[in-house]
Amino acid sequence: MPESLTLERKQQEGLYHNLEERLNKTFPELCGVMFLYCPGPPQLESLVSEFLRQETGSDIEVLKDASTSTLAVLLPGSTLNQAHYQALLLKRHLEETVPEADPRITLTVFPGQVDPTPGVLKQMAESARLGPSSDIHIFTKEEAASEPGRILIVDNDDTIREFLTIRLNMQGYETLEALDGTSALELIEKWEPDLVLTELNLYGIDGLPFINQIQKLPVENTPKIVVLTEQRVERTISQCFQHGVDDYITKPFSPVELDARIHRCFQ
Repeated sequence: MPESLTLERKQQEGLYHNLEERLNKTFPELCGVMFLYCPGPPQLESLVSEFLRQETGSDIEVLKDASTSTLAVLLPGSTLNQAHYQALLLKRHLEETVPEADPRITLTVFPGQVDPTPGVLKQMAESARLGPSSDIHIFTKEEAASEPGRILIVDNDDTIREFLTIRLNMQGYETLEALDGTSALELIEKWEPDLVLTELNLYGIDGLPFINQIQKLPVENTPKIVVLTEQRVERTISQCFQHGVDDYITKPFSPVELDARIHRCFQ
């Protein structure tokens, strides 16, 4: 599992570095960039490419992030208004022709709004894939300037920690790891993460006492807490929410669902 995730991460990074190079060298003039996430329809790349070429009458490029099935669409020469209009047409076309389609789109124009760095392009892709709204989202300078969230991963399972670290780093988050509750409390004071993603079954202090200790720490901003645990007892889940936990996820878990839950905590 860790080896496959490492390969997935390298493939992702390669895609976004390739996009940066194409935008800076191949399309030095204005170029609209649209990220589309629409799971389900087969041959989505062909559908999008054919429709937009008919609409614009020009060559466009469609690239795919194989790990997330998010598409990057390059619209050479498009202003922001033109790219937005094409996104509206594409969204309506997919909704009308693909059963139960729920296309999510984030777009911007380079140069202009933001610089096309791999980090910014990855942010845009994740905004399309994990955004809470189906409305077309125009990516702004303010979003590009925002610092990545900090997440402390607390779990005594080495494999789980490695999986979560790679997965969250792929989403652009900064991460640190802790093996137990005591070291986690020390790291929270020193590093001040935005969110703690924790198992309840830990060495030393664990469970609700650990949750309570997090909330009593003398830090400027108390981190949000997401429990990721094997405990499925309804009483435990209820008690966690009563003690201020922001979300509760049981193992085994869906990585895609985890991405969405974490993303909502940063909204």
